[in-house]
Formats: sequence, C-alpha cells, structure tokens
Amino acid sequence: MGDLDGKTALVTGGGKGIGRAISHALAGMGARVVVNYRSDKTSAEETASSLPHASAYQADVGDPA
Repeated sequence: MGDLDGKTALVTGGGKGIGRAISHALAGMGARVVVNYRSDKTSAEETASSLPHASAYQADVGDPA
C-alpha cells in the first residue's frame, strides 16, 4: 500500500517527458492516474496503458472557457 492509495492524480502533459515520469511515480505510490493530453493521444494512451488503474483524457486545461 502506498501513501496515495484511494486517491486520484491528474497529470497534465502526462504522456511524455517529466509528466510521464511523474505519472509513473504517482502510480508507484498507489494513486489512480489520469493522464491529460491536449493533442498527443498516442503518447498519453501509451503511458496510461503502462500503469495500473490509469486512463488518458483529452482536455485543453489552458483554455479558461
């Protein structure tokens, strides 16, 4: 059991680079990870599929509307 069991973490840009590393670290601590992407669906889905209890969702979190 990890420190984040039962918690959900939303990682923006979680499909590549630092975001991917953070996604893996959070999953390793027990979190359910939501990998957010704006345009690179393939990378986000690859990251999510490599983690337990993870999913990928498209959203432009920089858009205030």
